[in-house]
Amino acid sequence: MSKITSITKQIGRYRWRICAVLFLATTINYIDRNVFSFTMLDTTFRHQMLGLPLDQPLTEADMAVFREKMSFLDSIFKYAYAFGFLLAGYMIDRIGVRRGYATSITGWSFAAIGHGLVHSVPGMAWARGLLGVGEAGNFPAAIKTVSEWFPKKERSFATGIFNAGANVGIILTALFVPLIIAQWGWRASFIVTGAIGILVLFWWLAVYRKPAEHPKLSAAELAYIQQDGSPDTEKPVKWRELVKYRATWAFAIPKFMTDAIWWFYLTWLPTFFNSNPAFPTKLDLKQVGIPFLVIYLISDFGSIFFGWLATRFIGLGWSVNKARKVTMLICACCVVPIVFASITSNIILAIALISLATAAHQGWSANLFTTVSDQFPRRAVGSVVGIGGLMGGLGGALLAAKVGFIINTGGYVPLFAIAASAYLLALVIMQVLSPRLATVQLAE
Repeated sequence: MSKITSITKQIGRYRWRICAVLFLATTINYIDRNVFSFTMLDTTFRHQMLGLPLDQPLTEADMAVFREKMSFLDSIFKYAYAFGFLLAGYMIDRIGVRRGYATSITGWSFAAIGHGLVHSVPGMAWARGLLGVGEAGNFPAAIKTVSEWFPKKERSFATGIFNAGANVGIILTALFVPLIIAQWGWRASFIVTGAIGILVLFWWLAVYRKPAEHPKLSAAELAYIQQDGSPDTEKPVKWRELVKYRATWAFAIPKFMTDAIWWFYLTWLPTFFNSNPAFPTKLDLKQVGIPFLVIYLISDFGSIFFGWLATRFIGLGWSVNKARKVTMLICACCVVPIVFASITSNIILAIALISLATAAHQGWSANLFTTVSDQFPRRAVGSVVGIGGLMGGLGGALLAAKVGFIINTGGYVPLFAIAASAYLLALVIMQVLSPRLATVQLAE
C-alpha cells in the first residue's frame, strides 16, 4: 500500500478521482436495486402486491404466496439484468465509456423512480425489468474504465475500491430506506433513491474523458497508465469471436456459479433475519438494518483488502496468474463456513459467518473481474464482461426463481449449502479453462 501511495505522489493521482466516480456510481447502483429487498418487509407493500385489503391480517398461506411472487419479481430483474449486461457490453465497446455509462445511469435512475408509481405485481415486474436492463451497464463500463485508466498491476486494487461501492450502497439502503418507508411509505423509498442517480450522471459527464484526451492529466501520469501499452485503436470484437476463447468461459462460468449467491444475499437476507425459524428473535424492518451495517462494512473491507492482496502478491514478484488465483482460493475457503449460519440459533454467529462470506465474495469478484483485463485487449473488455454478466445474471435468475419454493419447502439450509461450495468448484473450472491466465491474441 505504501509503495502505491509513494508512486501516486510522484506521478499524479487523477486516475483515483475517476475511480471515486466509479465508486459512487456503483454505490447508487446497489441502492437502487436493493430497495426492493427492504420494501418486502413492509406490511403495506405486502398487502398491495397480494391485492388484499390493508386491514386484513396476513396468514402463513398468504406469506407463502407472497414469497413465490417475490421470487418471480426477483427473477424478472435478474433475467433483464443478464441480457442487459450483454447489450451493455456491446454498446460500451462501440459508443465508448462516457456515453455508454451515461446512458445506463439515466436508464436505471428513471426505472428506479418508476417502482414507486406502480400498484400491482405486473406493474412491478415491468419496473424491475427496466431497472435490470439499465443497471447492467455499471460493471462493463466500470471495468473498461479501469482498463483504460490504470496499469495492469493496479487494476485489482482499483476494482476492489469501486466494487466496495456495492457494500456501501447496501449499508446506506439498510440505514435509510426503513426510515423513509416509516416516514413516507414504500413508494417514496424508490422515488427518493432513484432521483439521486441523476446527480451521479452529471458528475460522470463532468469528470470523464479518455486518458489521452483529458486536459487535467499530466504527461507523467498518462505514461504511467499506459506502461502496459497504448490503448487499442482497432475495431471492437464480435461476440461470436469471443465465445471461441477458453478465457471467455474461464470468466463467464465462474460468474454464472457465484453471482447467483451474491444475488441471493442481496434480496433475501432481510427476509432471512426476519423469518428464519432457527432464530428465537426475529428482526423487523426497523431492526434489520443493524446486521446489514455489520455485514456490509466487513464486506467493504474484503473487497478492498483482497483487491490489494493480489496487487501485493504481484509486487512481491508473483505472476499475475498465481497472485489472482491464490487470492481467489483464500476467498473461496472463507465462504465455506456460511453453511452453519443457516442452522445456528445464535444470530450474532450467523452475522459473523455471513459477513466473512460476503467479504470473501467481494474479494473474489474484484479479482475475477480483473482477470478479463489481464487476458484481453482493451477493445474486447466491455464485451467479455458483458458475456460474463449475462451468465452471472442467468445464474442469479435461475436460482431466484426457485428461492421462494426452496424456503417454503426446505428452509434456508439448502441455499447456504449451495453458497458454501460454489466458489471452490468455480475456481477449479477456471483453472481447467485458463491455467495460466495467458494473454489472448485476438484474430484480426
